[in-house]
Amino acid sequence: MLKRNLVTIITVALALIASGCATTRAPDTRIDYDKSVDFSVYRTYGFPKETGTDRGGYSTLITSYFKSAVSAVMEARGYKYDEENPDLLVNFFMNTRERTEIRPQVTTGYGYYWYRYGLYTAWPLYEPDRTVTYQVGTINVDIVDAAKKQLIWEGVAEGRLSKDALKNPQATINAVVTELLRQYPGRPDM
Repeated sequence: MLKRNLVTIITVALALIASGCATTRAPDTRIDYDKSVDFSVYRTYGFPKETGTDRGGYSTLITSYFKSAVSAVMEARGYKYDEENPDLLVNFFMNTRERTEIRPQVTTGYGYYWYRYGLYTAWPLYEPDRTVTYQVGTINVDIVDAAKKQLIWEGVAEGRLSKDALKNPQATINAVVTELLRQYPGRPDM
């Protein structure tokens, strides 16, 4: 009996640990780009005068985090920053919203008389539904041919935000931008 309870406790503990890890998984990413574009001809990048994260005519802290993350990745790929006349313009946007889910609760009973559990409740093996509310974030990174004013590549990441991600947006933005731009097909001919 004690051995069975110990196994049950260990199983529940492992399930909780696994479910805790699931909430910090990497965001889902989607990439789309113009397959007819020769990405090797671009050598410089810059940012539009007003980015998607600017508000009320001024640059936000989020904007500076994005510019820093984009610059690190683009320069590691061999691109040079050009404020005046870049080949590529990199724009970005971030949005967070609250999502609510209703999850049904199904129980299996417990203890020595677990097989009787459903006989003494309103409906066997079911508990009232549980409502879960959490934050979801979306990041868009657009790369535009500056001369043509045409979007040539777009990366979108969406995922559940942990409390740590909300407390430290710079680290979150760095990680997501790095992951998105890792999938960017361009690298300048050297």
